Amino acid sequence: MTHSTPVALYVHWPFCVTKCPYCDFNSHVRESVDQAAWQAALLADLAFEAARLPGRRLASIFFGGGTPSLMPPATVAAVIEAACQHWTPEPDLEITLEANPSSVEAGRFAGFASAGVNRLSLGVQALDDAALKLLGRPHDVAAALAALDVAQATFNRVSFDLIYDRPGMTRQSWEAELSRALGFGTTHLSLYQLTIEPGTRFAALHTRGQLVMPDEDTSADLFAMTQAITAAAGVPAYEISNHAAPGMESRHNLTYWRYGDYAGIGPGAHGRREGVATLRRKKPEHWLAGVNDSGHGMESETLLTVPERTTEALVMGLRLAEGLDSARFAAHAGTALADALKPDAVARLVEQGLLISDARGLRLTPAGWPLANAVLAEIAR
Repeated sequence: MTHSTPVALYVHWPFCVTKCPYCDFNSHVRESVDQAAWQAALLADLAFEAARLPGRRLASIFFGGGTPSLMPPATVAAVIEAACQHWTPEPDLEITLEANPSSVEAGRFAGFASAGVNRLSLGVQALDDAALKLLGRPHDVAAALAALDVAQATFNRVSFDLIYDRPGMTRQSWEAELSRALGFGTTHLSLYQLTIEPGTRFAALHTRGQLVMPDEDTSADLFAMTQAITAAAGVPAYEISNHAAPGMESRHNLTYWRYGDYAGIGPGAHGRREGVATLRRKKPEHWLAGVNDSGHGMESETLLTVPERTTEALVMGLRLAEGLDSARFAAHAGTALADALKPDAVARLVEQGLLISDARGLRLTPAGWPLANAVLAEIAR
């Protein structure tokens, strides 16, 4: 792969105030964090990755978690400064930080902006206090809207998350909630259907029949409504769960979905660099010990085979409204798109109205999006 393509940087901050019952992310609750030690460790882990991706341009930085808005702004600034020394930043470098809407974190927004953050992703999750309580969120709607006001006054680009398809949700209640969300005027929304992830408290409740999810027909209707309402509001879906005004898409996440190179640092962070899959140690204390002992928190580095890269590129690219670009796919996956597909299956699904196949590449139709996993299973060699 050529070095003409830029790289993205993901920084994982694993700490949260509480653990949400639906969450299977690498997040941990700790009474205290040695902030100086963590800043030094993140900078060391970053230097290790940058040495393996020399001479690259930097397109984006994403602080995720966990709850990265619990980070001191000084640590955020130090990581940004170091990243821009290791790589040449693009003129329009996108720097995103995920935040939770508590008053303590919202008060840090000005500090994050001064550190260089220019895009905030706010974990609102619901515009209903009962739903927030069910989801285990430590804020209420009033706090979320207050934080959103501060975010929009501080950052040029603001996105926020909502979780729908929740227990008890109806078509009418979601239409009202989504319409209210669109009225706040942000240019990006992440709208996720609630899924029951193994090992979470919700999974245990669901198994015992104490958490009843909407039926399949309702879920399908809610998804279709979401696409129609957001498109009519000028923020269409550019990925199955992400919606943006034209030009306001998350450039960092597009790197993932287009199967570009990204460095991942911090506990449990994944990375993809030039055909190598990287994985950091998951437990915060183990990652920190690894950095202190050897200068990095690496758990594993795995050279991906062409079939493995092909599968990953298919899985990621089919999630996008733009779909799979043939030239980009070949550059990153190491094989031609046509060679990765079963032509008979593609032709059948095109005829059924689930796929579009043309000179540009391959993409799902709106009817095919809810069936992405099934379509992939059919077409992949």
